[in-house]
Amino acid sequence: MEKKALAYFQSGGPTAVINSSLYGVIAEAFKHPEIGGVYGSLHGVEGLIEDHLVDLRKEDLEEIELLKQTPGAALGSTRKKLPPVGDPLFGKIIATIKKRNIGYLLVNGGNDTMDTCYRLHSFFQAERMDVQVIGIPKTIDNDLFLTDHCPGYASAARHVMNFVKMAVVDGAAYPKGKIVLVEIMGRNAGWLTASSDLLKDDERPDLIYLPESSFSLSDFLSDVKRVYERKGYAVVALSEGLDLPRTNAGGTDSFGHSSLEGVSIHLAEEIKSKLGIGVRVMELSLPQRADPILASKIDIEEAVLLGKAAVDALLSGESGKMVALRRLSDDPYKTEVFLADVGEVANKEKFFPREWILSPERMSDEFRNYLRPLVKTASHVKYDEAGVFLTARLRLETL
Repeated sequence: MEKKALAYFQSGGPTAVINSSLYGVIAEAFKHPEIGGVYGSLHGVEGLIEDHLVDLRKEDLEEIELLKQTPGAALGSTRKKLPPVGDPLFGKIIATIKKRNIGYLLVNGGNDTMDTCYRLHSFFQAERMDVQVIGIPKTIDNDLFLTDHCPGYASAARHVMNFVKMAVVDGAAYPKGKIVLVEIMGRNAGWLTASSDLLKDDERPDLIYLPESSFSLSDFLSDVKRVYERKGYAVVALSEGLDLPRTNAGGTDSFGHSSLEGVSIHLAEEIKSKLGIGVRVMELSLPQRADPILASKIDIEEAVLLGKAAVDALLSGESGKMVALRRLSDDPYKTEVFLADVGEVANKEKFFPREWILSPERMSDEFRNYLRPLVKTASHVKYDEAGVFLTARLRLETL
């Protein structure tokens, strides 16, 4: 009997460590001769639809090792939403599955990707096809249900913390400076913006605004004015998901999510027109999710761990699950891997707890205890002769 092959794909917005999960999948899958082939699907589910698969066993081991410090999506990503069952597209997926004898499928991504994972699992079950599907979590937003935290979040948090500190240190240089607005990713959840609260008192932002807290423009202007009059400058951490007008230059994706950048520009105009104070806007933008230099060592290790655990789950006969983390203690930091029902994760958001928001100036000790062990260790990055970080250069030769 022909051995079942394994296929893996990445989906949604990349992170600094999603390729570490790919590394974990490859490292574990290569140990198992009972797996007939180890394939990567290019550009997410689109690779399954179009039969654009690569043989990961043909990649150089040195390049595979570099996946642990390679940001972006090494196999390419997608934001494609699967149509309802019955669409001809599913016939194309079936054709690829049968042609390549795929019996194991790993889906690596965030909220919307877990919807894709759940739909594929449900479809294969309904069609009585012998295909097992497991999800691997990924998102800098940290908003996936059931898992304690998501690979990608800790590394993005370290990036945010360090760049906010740079803004604070720079802002203190002048007797009369500006209001610095730092716009931080996170869509509807403020986990990433809140990470700036972990900074020391003389290095942290003066004000922090999350989507989960009620936002009043008049209160915001009053807070900013108060801080500026006291210090001569102010640094404000803002979530991109605040409920405010914005310029949407990025359009809307297939899941109905609009591009959210522009909150800081709107608030800068309000400050200038109503307070008459100079403003500088810092949109941290894509480097938040693409910075391997400030990546968290724990984040990389856990991304690898979950990749390996996903392979083990498939070989144990599991399907329709997502590998997840359960925290056992903060100090010493200890977690365990468990399997969550992917149907309970898909299309849901885990918001920052409102009880952890004490004021626009401070988050709770509970949050700092939650975040501290995730960000305290840095990774060790290899560089080329010009001082630029190395990334994996995969062949990606299609079958």
